[in-house]
Amino acid sequence: MQAFPAKDVWMEHRVSYGETDAMGYLYYAEYLHLFERSRSAYIRQLGMSYALVEEKGLMLPVREAGCRYRIPSRYDELIWIRVGLAEHGRASMRFVYQLTDAERSVVRAEGFTEHACTNLEGRPVRMPVWLLELIA
Repeated sequence: MQAFPAKDVWMEHRVSYGETDAMGYLYYAEYLHLFERSRSAYIRQLGMSYALVEEKGLMLPVREAGCRYRIPSRYDELIWIRVGLAEHGRASMRFVYQLTDAERSVVRAEGFTEHACTNLEGRPVRMPVWLLELIA
């Protein structure tokens, strides 16, 4: 994976029982949920909630996602999710993620999500100036 984007956000999380599989590990699909929660935290830290993004008429549907699982996390472990905006185009964005241990020193998983910019009807649109200014 490339160097992580300089503008990043860390989100703390403790693995709950309901997020684990029968073996006591964080269930693989939960990683995408954690990516989504950290992405919302990232946008909020920039100064806008995702709800406000939608109120302004912009949707950011995921068009592709991926996750590389390295070291499993277990029930009741404290983990950190790091998120950054890796790149953006005229009508798209790519976020990258790292899930680490409690000390933020060991990467346990890494992933990405790619998002299209659409209007409320789902039609592709250029990224609005207000969003470009927000992520600059």
